[in-house]
Amino acid sequence: MTTQTLDKIQTATPQDIRHALLVGSEIAIIDVREEHDFAQGHPLFAAQIPLRRIDQEARWRIPRLATPIIVYDNGEGFARKAAIRLEALGYSDVRELDGGLSAWRDAGYELFEDVNSYSKAFGELVEHRRDTPSLTAEDVQALIDEKADIKILDARRYEEYHTMSIPTGTSVPGAELALRARTIAPDPDTTIIVNCAGRTRSIIGAQSLVNAGVPNKVYALRNGTIGWTLAGQQLETGQTRAAPEVDDVAIEEARIHARDVAYRAGVKRIGWDELTAFQADTARTLYLYDVRQPREYESGHLPGFRNAQGGQLVQETDHNAPVRGARIVVTDNVGPRADMTASWLAQLGWDVSILDVDWSAVTLETGPDGAPAARGPEGRYKRPYEGTDNKAAAMQAYLDWEYGLVAQLERDGTHGFIVI
Repeated sequence: MTTQTLDKIQTATPQDIRHALLVGSEIAIIDVREEHDFAQGHPLFAAQIPLRRIDQEARWRIPRLATPIIVYDNGEGFARKAAIRLEALGYSDVRELDGGLSAWRDAGYELFEDVNSYSKAFGELVEHRRDTPSLTAEDVQALIDEKADIKILDARRYEEYHTMSIPTGTSVPGAELALRARTIAPDPDTTIIVNCAGRTRSIIGAQSLVNAGVPNKVYALRNGTIGWTLAGQQLETGQTRAAPEVDDVAIEEARIHARDVAYRAGVKRIGWDELTAFQADTARTLYLYDVRQPREYESGHLPGFRNAQGGQLVQETDHNAPVRGARIVVTDNVGPRADMTASWLAQLGWDVSILDVDWSAVTLETGPDGAPAARGPEGRYKRPYEGTDNKAAAMQAYLDWEYGLVAQLERDGTHGFIVI
Protein backbone atom coordinates (compact mmCIF):
# COMPACT_ATOMS: atom_id res chain seq x y z
CA MET A 1 0.00 0.00 0.00
CA THR A 2 1.02 3.60 -0.54
CA THR A 3 2.28 5.08 2.71
CA GLN A 4 3.74 8.24 4.08
CA THR A 5 4.56 9.42 7.58
CA LEU A 6 2.34 12.05 9.15
CA ASP A 7 2.86 12.32 12.90
CA LYS A 8 4.04 8.70 12.72
CA ILE A 9 0.69 7.47 11.35
CA GLN A 10 0.86 5.95 7.90
CA THR A 11 -1.81 6.60 5.30
CA ALA A 12 -3.57 4.69 2.55
CA THR A 13 -5.45 5.87 -0.50
CA PRO A 14 -8.92 4.84 -1.69
CA GLN A 15 -7.16 2.99 -4.50
CA ASP A 16 -5.16 0.97 -1.95
CA ILE A 17 -8.38 -0.16 -0.29
CA ARG A 18 -10.02 -1.09 -3.56
CA HIS A 19 -6.94 -3.05 -4.61
CA ALA A 20 -6.94 -5.04 -1.35
CA LEU A 21 -10.62 -5.91 -1.82
CA LEU A 22 -10.17 -6.98 -5.42
CA VAL A 23 -7.17 -9.23 -4.77
CA GLY A 24 -8.68 -10.72 -1.61
CA SER A 25 -6.12 -9.45 0.89
CA GLU A 26 -7.14 -9.16 4.50
CA ILE A 27 -8.30 -5.68 5.38
CA ALA A 28 -10.35 -4.05 8.12
CA ILE A 29 -11.88 -0.76 6.97
CA ILE A 30 -13.06 0.91 10.15
CA ASP A 31 -15.32 3.95 10.30
CA VAL A 32 -14.64 5.56 13.68
CA ARG A 33 -17.59 7.93 13.65
CA GLU A 34 -20.81 7.24 15.53
CA GLU A 35 -23.22 4.77 14.00
CA HIS A 36 -25.72 7.44 12.93
CA ASP A 37 -23.05 9.19 10.87
CA PHE A 38 -21.76 5.89 9.48
CA ALA A 39 -25.28 5.08 8.26
CA GLN A 40 -25.38 8.22 6.14
CA GLY A 41 -22.71 6.83 3.82
CA HIS A 42 -19.67 4.52 3.87
CA PRO A 43 -17.69 2.12 1.63
CA LEU A 44 -19.40 -1.23 1.05
CA PHE A 45 -17.13 -3.33 3.28
CA ALA A 46 -16.54 -0.76 6.02
CA ALA A 47 -17.30 -1.74 9.60
CA GLN A 48 -18.03 0.73 12.36
CA ILE A 49 -16.33 1.16 15.74
CA PRO A 50 -16.77 4.64 17.24
CA LEU A 51 -13.65 6.24 18.63
CA ARG A 52 -15.04 6.04 22.18
CA ARG A 53 -15.41 2.23 21.86
CA ILE A 54 -11.99 1.35 20.46
CA ASP A 55 -10.69 0.04 23.78
CA GLN A 56 -13.78 -2.13 24.41
CA GLU A 57 -14.31 -3.55 20.93
CA ALA A 58 -11.12 -3.61 18.86
CA ARG A 59 -9.38 -6.67 20.29
CA TRP A 60 -12.64 -8.67 20.18
CA ARG A 61 -13.63 -7.76 16.65
CA ILE A 62 -10.13 -7.61 15.12
CA PRO A 63 -8.33 -10.42 16.96
CA ARG A 64 -5.09 -10.59 14.93
CA LEU A 65 -2.76 -7.72 15.86
CA ALA A 66 -1.02 -7.75 12.44
CA THR A 67 -4.30 -7.22 10.55
CA PRO A 68 -4.06 -4.36 8.03
CA ILE A 69 -6.44 -1.74 9.46
CA ILE A 70 -7.51 1.46 7.74
CA VAL A 71 -9.45 3.98 9.80
CA TYR A 72 -11.35 6.95 8.49
CA ASP A 73 -13.77 9.71 9.41
CA ASN A 74 -15.35 12.58 7.51
CA GLY A 75 -13.04 15.33 8.62
CA GLU A 76 -13.90 15.30 12.33
CA GLY A 77 -10.38 14.38 13.45
CA PHE A 78 -11.40 11.03 14.96
CA ALA A 79 -9.35 8.84 12.61
CA ARG A 80 -5.95 10.06 13.77
CA LYS A 81 -6.89 9.55 17.41
CA ALA A 82 -8.26 6.10 16.64
CA ALA A 83 -5.11 5.09 14.79
CA ILE A 84 -2.93 6.18 17.71
CA ARG A 85 -5.15 4.27 20.11
CA LEU A 86 -5.08 1.11 17.98
CA GLU A 87 -1.30 1.21 17.86
CA ALA A 88 -1.25 1.58 21.63
CA LEU A 89 -3.38 -1.58 21.84
CA GLY A 90 -0.68 -3.46 19.92
CA TYR A 91 -1.86 -3.32 16.29
CA SER A 92 1.13 -3.11 13.97
CA ASP A 93 -0.36 -2.17 10.58
CA VAL A 94 -2.69 0.78 11.14
CA ARG A 95 -3.24 3.44 8.49
CA GLU A 96 -5.45 6.45 8.10
CA LEU A 97 -7.43 6.96 4.91
CA ASP A 98 -5.74 9.94 3.31
CA GLY A 99 -8.44 12.57 2.84
CA GLY A 100 -11.07 10.57 4.72
CA LEU A 101 -14.51 9.82 3.35
CA SER A 102 -14.30 12.79 1.00
CA ALA A 103 -11.35 11.19 -0.76
CA TRP A 104 -13.37 8.01 -1.27
CA ARG A 105 -16.21 10.01 -2.75
CA ASP A 106 -13.88 12.14 -4.88
CA ALA A 107 -12.31 8.97 -6.31
CA GLY A 108 -15.72 8.14 -7.76
CA TYR A 109 -16.36 5.16 -5.49
CA GLU A 110 -19.76 4.19 -4.12
CA LEU A 111 -21.08 5.16 -0.69
CA PHE A 112 -23.63 2.83 0.86
CA GLU A 113 -26.17 4.01 3.41
CA ASP A 114 -27.69 2.30 6.47
CA VAL A 115 -26.04 -0.48 8.54
CA ASN A 116 -25.18 -4.09 7.59
CA SER A 117 -25.29 -2.73 4.06
CA TYR A 118 -23.44 -5.42 2.17
CA SER A 119 -25.53 -8.21 3.67
CA LYS A 120 -28.67 -6.33 2.70
CA ALA A 121 -27.33 -5.70 -0.80
CA PHE A 122 -26.58 -9.42 -1.06
CA GLY A 123 -30.15 -10.25 -0.08
CA GLU A 124 -31.43 -8.06 -2.90
CA LEU A 125 -29.04 -9.80 -5.30
CA VAL A 126 -30.38 -13.19 -4.19
CA GLU A 127 -33.95 -12.15 -4.92
CA HIS A 128 -32.90 -10.62 -8.23
CA ARG A 129 -31.08 -13.75 -9.41
CA ARG A 130 -33.29 -16.47 -7.93
CA ASP A 131 -36.70 -14.76 -8.27
CA THR A 132 -37.39 -15.63 -4.64
CA PRO A 133 -41.20 -15.96 -4.39
CA SER A 134 -42.98 -13.32 -2.30
CA LEU A 135 -46.45 -12.23 -1.27
CA THR A 136 -47.65 -8.75 -0.41
CA ALA A 137 -48.97 -7.80 3.01
CA GLU A 138 -52.46 -7.59 1.56
CA ASP A 139 -52.18 -11.10 0.11
CA VAL A 140 -51.05 -12.55 3.43
CA GLN A 141 -53.75 -10.74 5.38
CA ALA A 142 -56.34 -12.22 3.02
CA LEU A 143 -54.95 -15.71 3.66
CA ILE A 144 -55.13 -15.14 7.41
CA ASP A 145 -58.72 -13.85 7.14
CA GLU A 146 -59.85 -16.89 5.17
CA LYS A 147 -58.05 -19.22 7.61
CA ALA A 148 -55.98 -20.70 4.81
CA ASP A 149 -53.50 -23.51 5.46
CA ILE A 150 -50.45 -21.34 6.09
CA LYS A 151 -47.61 -21.02 8.58
CA ILE A 152 -45.94 -17.64 9.09
CA LEU A 153 -42.35 -17.98 10.30
CA ASP A 154 -40.58 -14.91 11.69
CA ALA A 155 -36.86 -15.15 10.86
CA ARG A 156 -35.67 -12.37 13.17
CA ARG A 157 -34.20 -12.70 16.64
CA TYR A 158 -36.80 -13.71 19.21
CA GLU A 159 -36.55 -10.32 20.92
CA GLU A 160 -37.51 -8.54 17.70
CA TYR A 161 -40.41 -10.93 17.15
CA HIS A 162 -41.62 -10.39 20.71
CA THR A 163 -41.66 -6.62 20.17
CA MET A 164 -43.89 -6.79 17.09
CA SER A 165 -44.95 -9.58 14.77
CA ILE A 166 -47.27 -10.60 11.98
CA PRO A 167 -50.55 -12.04 13.34
CA THR A 168 -50.35 -15.83 13.85
CA GLY A 169 -46.57 -15.77 13.26
CA THR A 170 -44.11 -18.06 15.04
CA SER A 171 -40.54 -17.14 15.97
CA VAL A 172 -38.06 -19.23 13.96
CA PRO A 173 -34.75 -17.30 13.78
CA GLY A 174 -33.06 -17.61 10.38
CA ALA A 175 -30.65 -20.51 10.83
CA GLU A 176 -33.39 -22.53 12.55
CA LEU A 177 -35.67 -22.49 9.50
CA ALA A 178 -34.23 -25.43 7.58
CA LEU A 179 -33.99 -27.44 10.80
CA ARG A 180 -37.55 -26.82 12.01
CA ALA A 181 -39.76 -25.99 9.01
CA ARG A 182 -40.72 -29.58 8.25
CA THR A 183 -41.81 -30.08 11.87
CA ILE A 184 -43.84 -26.87 11.90
CA ALA A 185 -45.45 -27.60 8.53
CA PRO A 186 -45.39 -31.40 8.09
CA ASP A 187 -48.11 -31.31 5.43
CA PRO A 188 -46.52 -30.33 2.08
CA ASP A 189 -49.78 -28.61 1.15
CA THR A 190 -49.23 -26.04 3.93
CA THR A 191 -47.89 -22.77 2.55
CA ILE A 192 -44.92 -21.30 4.43
CA ILE A 193 -44.44 -17.53 4.57
CA VAL A 194 -41.19 -16.13 5.99
CA ASN A 195 -41.07 -12.60 7.34
CA CYS A 196 -38.64 -10.17 8.91
CA ALA A 197 -38.88 -6.45 9.60
CA GLY A 198 -37.84 -5.34 6.13
CA ARG A 199 -36.58 -7.46 3.28
CA THR A 200 -33.24 -9.23 3.78
CA ARG A 201 -34.04 -11.92 6.33
CA SER A 202 -37.38 -12.62 4.63
CA ILE A 203 -35.59 -13.19 1.33
CA ILE A 204 -32.69 -15.20 2.75
CA GLY A 205 -35.04 -17.22 4.96
CA ALA A 206 -37.44 -18.10 2.18
CA GLN A 207 -34.62 -18.90 -0.21
CA SER A 208 -33.00 -21.07 2.46
CA LEU A 209 -36.09 -23.27 2.53
CA VAL A 210 -36.23 -23.38 -1.26
CA ASN A 211 -32.52 -24.29 -1.40
CA ALA A 212 -33.03 -26.97 1.25
CA GLY A 213 -35.74 -28.66 -0.78
CA VAL A 214 -38.71 -28.09 1.54
CA PRO A 215 -41.67 -29.53 -0.41
CA ASN A 216 -44.10 -26.79 0.62
CA LYS A 217 -44.81 -23.63 -1.32
CA VAL A 218 -42.55 -21.01 0.26
CA TYR A 219 -42.86 -17.24 0.06
CA ALA A 220 -41.15 -14.24 1.59
CA LEU A 221 -43.45 -11.61 3.04
CA ARG A 222 -42.65 -8.74 0.73
CA ASN A 223 -41.18 -5.84 2.74
CA GLY A 224 -41.79 -7.53 6.09
CA THR A 225 -43.39 -5.68 8.98
CA ILE A 226 -42.63 -2.40 7.20
CA GLY A 227 -44.83 -3.44 4.29
CA TRP A 228 -47.46 -4.69 6.74
CA THR A 229 -47.58 -1.32 8.50
CA LEU A 230 -47.57 0.69 5.28
CA ALA A 231 -50.56 -1.38 4.15
CA GLY A 232 -52.46 -0.12 7.21
CA GLN A 233 -52.57 -3.57 8.83
CA GLN A 234 -52.13 -4.23 12.53
CA LEU A 235 -49.15 -6.00 14.04
CA GLU A 236 -49.26 -8.11 17.18
CA THR A 237 -47.03 -7.31 20.17
CA GLY A 238 -45.70 -9.41 23.02
CA GLN A 239 -46.16 -12.75 21.31
CA THR A 240 -44.26 -15.81 22.54
CA ARG A 241 -44.96 -18.49 19.92
CA ALA A 242 -41.71 -20.37 19.35
CA ALA A 243 -40.74 -23.24 17.06
CA PRO A 244 -41.23 -26.72 18.54
CA GLU A 245 -38.37 -29.07 19.29
CA VAL A 246 -37.44 -31.49 16.52
CA ASP A 247 -37.00 -35.24 16.80
CA ASP A 248 -34.08 -37.32 15.51
CA VAL A 249 -35.85 -38.18 12.27
CA ALA A 250 -36.47 -34.50 11.48
CA ILE A 251 -32.89 -33.61 12.38
CA GLU A 252 -31.49 -36.25 10.06
CA GLU A 253 -33.72 -35.17 7.18
CA ALA A 254 -32.74 -31.52 7.69
CA ARG A 255 -29.08 -32.54 7.96
CA ILE A 256 -29.12 -34.32 4.58
CA HIS A 257 -30.68 -31.37 2.78
CA ALA A 258 -28.59 -28.69 4.50
CA ARG A 259 -25.34 -30.55 3.80
CA ASP A 260 -26.27 -30.63 0.14
CA VAL A 261 -26.81 -26.87 0.13
CA ALA A 262 -23.44 -26.26 1.81
CA TYR A 263 -21.75 -28.59 -0.66
CA ARG A 264 -23.26 -26.73 -3.62
CA ALA A 265 -21.95 -23.48 -2.15
CA GLY A 266 -18.41 -24.91 -1.97
CA VAL A 267 -18.16 -25.03 1.82
CA LYS A 268 -15.36 -27.18 3.28
CA ARG A 269 -15.88 -29.54 6.20
CA ILE A 270 -12.96 -29.78 8.62
CA GLY A 271 -11.94 -31.67 11.76
CA TRP A 272 -9.75 -30.91 14.74
CA ASP A 273 -6.47 -31.19 12.81
CA GLU A 274 -7.51 -28.62 10.23
CA LEU A 275 -8.86 -26.28 12.91
CA THR A 276 -5.55 -26.54 14.76
CA ALA A 277 -3.73 -25.65 11.54
CA PHE A 278 -5.97 -22.61 11.05
CA GLN A 279 -5.33 -21.50 14.62
CA ALA A 280 -1.57 -21.83 14.11
CA ASP A 281 -1.63 -19.68 10.95
CA THR A 282 -0.56 -16.27 12.24
CA ALA A 283 -0.90 -14.71 8.78
CA ARG A 284 -4.70 -15.06 8.70
CA THR A 285 -7.48 -13.80 10.94
CA LEU A 286 -9.75 -16.58 12.19
CA TYR A 287 -13.31 -16.19 13.48
CA LEU A 288 -14.94 -19.16 15.25
CA TYR A 289 -18.74 -19.06 15.59
CA ASP A 290 -21.30 -21.33 17.17
CA VAL A 291 -24.47 -20.40 15.27
CA ARG A 292 -27.10 -21.75 17.69
CA GLN A 293 -29.47 -19.68 19.81
CA PRO A 294 -27.92 -18.02 22.89
CA ARG A 295 -29.62 -20.30 25.41
CA GLU A 296 -28.31 -23.41 23.67
CA TYR A 297 -24.85 -21.89 23.35
CA GLU A 298 -24.64 -20.93 26.99
CA SER A 299 -25.70 -24.39 28.11
CA GLY A 300 -22.61 -25.91 26.48
CA HIS A 301 -20.32 -24.98 23.58
CA LEU A 302 -16.98 -25.93 22.07
CA PRO A 303 -14.02 -24.10 23.65
CA GLY A 304 -12.98 -20.96 21.81
CA PHE A 305 -16.17 -20.52 19.82
CA ARG A 306 -18.16 -17.33 20.09
CA ASN A 307 -21.92 -17.13 19.68
CA ALA A 308 -23.69 -15.51 16.74
CA GLN A 309 -27.12 -16.76 15.74
CA GLY A 310 -26.76 -18.03 12.20
CA GLY A 311 -29.30 -15.70 10.64
CA GLN A 312 -27.73 -12.73 12.38
CA LEU A 313 -24.22 -13.78 11.34
CA VAL A 314 -25.39 -13.54 7.73
CA GLN A 315 -27.35 -10.31 8.39
CA GLU A 316 -24.65 -8.59 10.46
CA THR A 317 -21.46 -10.01 8.99
CA ASP A 318 -19.74 -6.63 9.05
CA HIS A 319 -20.20 -6.49 12.82
CA ASN A 320 -19.24 -10.09 13.58
CA ALA A 321 -16.37 -10.37 11.08
CA PRO A 322 -15.10 -6.89 10.20
CA VAL A 323 -11.85 -8.23 8.71
CA ARG A 324 -12.69 -8.84 5.07
CA GLY A 325 -10.63 -11.74 3.74
CA ALA A 326 -10.49 -13.56 7.08
CA ARG A 327 -11.35 -17.21 7.62
CA ILE A 328 -14.62 -18.15 9.33
CA VAL A 329 -15.33 -21.53 10.93
CA VAL A 330 -18.88 -22.28 12.08
CA THR A 331 -20.26 -25.16 14.11
CA ASP A 332 -23.53 -26.53 15.44
CA ASN A 333 -24.11 -29.63 17.55
CA VAL A 334 -26.65 -31.12 15.12
CA GLY A 335 -25.41 -29.67 11.84
CA PRO A 336 -28.13 -28.02 9.70
CA ARG A 337 -27.75 -24.56 11.22
CA ALA A 338 -24.03 -24.48 10.53
CA ASP A 339 -24.54 -25.84 7.02
CA MET A 340 -27.13 -23.23 6.06
CA THR A 341 -25.19 -20.38 7.66
CA ALA A 342 -21.97 -21.44 5.94
CA SER A 343 -23.74 -21.75 2.58
CA TRP A 344 -24.71 -18.07 2.76
CA LEU A 345 -21.31 -16.90 4.04
CA ALA A 346 -19.64 -18.70 1.13
CA GLN A 347 -21.94 -16.92 -1.30
CA LEU A 348 -21.01 -13.66 0.43
CA GLY A 349 -17.41 -14.35 -0.59
CA TRP A 350 -16.02 -15.69 2.68
CA ASP A 351 -13.48 -18.47 3.15
CA VAL A 352 -15.78 -20.47 5.43
CA SER A 353 -15.54 -24.00 6.82
CA ILE A 354 -17.74 -26.15 9.02
CA LEU A 355 -16.18 -27.85 12.04
CA ASP A 356 -17.74 -31.31 11.83
CA VAL A 357 -16.70 -33.18 14.98
CA ASP A 358 -18.12 -35.35 17.73
CA TRP A 359 -19.22 -32.95 20.45
CA SER A 360 -19.66 -35.78 22.96
CA ALA A 361 -15.88 -36.31 23.02
CA VAL A 362 -15.20 -32.72 24.13
CA THR A 363 -15.43 -31.00 27.50
CA LEU A 364 -17.81 -28.16 26.74
CA GLU A 365 -17.64 -24.66 28.16
CA THR A 366 -20.75 -22.97 29.53
CA GLY A 367 -21.96 -19.39 29.86
CA PRO A 368 -21.75 -16.40 27.53
CA ASP A 369 -18.80 -15.81 25.24
CA GLY A 370 -17.38 -12.67 26.83
CA ALA A 371 -18.32 -10.26 24.05
CA PRO A 372 -18.02 -6.55 24.90
CA ALA A 373 -21.01 -5.01 26.62
CA ALA A 374 -23.65 -3.76 24.22
CA ARG A 375 -23.50 -0.14 23.19
CA GLY A 376 -25.95 2.32 24.67
CA PRO A 377 -28.16 4.78 22.78
CA GLU A 378 -25.40 7.35 22.23
CA GLY A 379 -24.85 7.98 18.53
CA ARG A 380 -27.10 5.10 17.51
CA TYR A 381 -28.72 5.05 14.08
CA LYS A 382 -32.51 4.86 14.32
CA ARG A 383 -33.44 1.90 12.12
CA PRO A 384 -36.68 2.46 10.18
CA TYR A 385 -37.62 -1.20 10.69
CA GLU A 386 -37.25 -1.47 14.48
CA GLY A 387 -39.91 -0.75 17.07
CA THR A 388 -43.46 0.38 16.51
CA ASP A 389 -43.08 4.16 16.23
CA ASN A 390 -41.53 4.61 12.79
CA LYS A 391 -42.86 7.22 10.40
CA ALA A 392 -44.29 6.01 7.12
CA ALA A 393 -42.00 8.26 5.09
CA ALA A 394 -38.90 6.82 6.75
CA MET A 395 -40.08 3.24 6.18
CA GLN A 396 -40.85 3.89 2.51
CA ALA A 397 -37.51 5.63 2.02
CA TYR A 398 -35.77 2.58 3.48
CA LEU A 399 -37.54 0.24 1.08
CA ASP A 400 -36.72 2.50 -1.86
CA TRP A 401 -33.05 2.39 -0.81
CA GLU A 402 -33.06 -1.41 -0.69
CA TYR A 403 -34.61 -1.64 -4.15
CA GLY A 404 -31.61 0.24 -5.56
CA LEU A 405 -28.90 -1.90 -3.98
CA VAL A 406 -28.42 -4.35 -6.85
CA ALA A 407 -27.56 -1.53 -9.24
CA GLN A 408 -25.28 0.02 -6.64
CA LEU A 409 -23.43 -3.27 -6.20
CA GLU A 410 -22.79 -3.37 -9.92
CA ARG A 411 -21.43 0.17 -9.92
CA ASP A 412 -19.18 -0.58 -6.93
CA GLY A 413 -17.69 -3.72 -8.47
CA THR A 414 -15.85 -5.10 -5.42
CA HIS A 415 -18.33 -7.49 -3.86
CA GLY A 416 -17.40 -10.90 -5.30
CA PHE A 417 -20.77 -12.38 -4.32
CA ILE A 418 -22.14 -15.51 -5.95
CA VAL A 419 -25.68 -16.90 -5.80
CA ILE A 420 -26.15 -20.66 -6.12
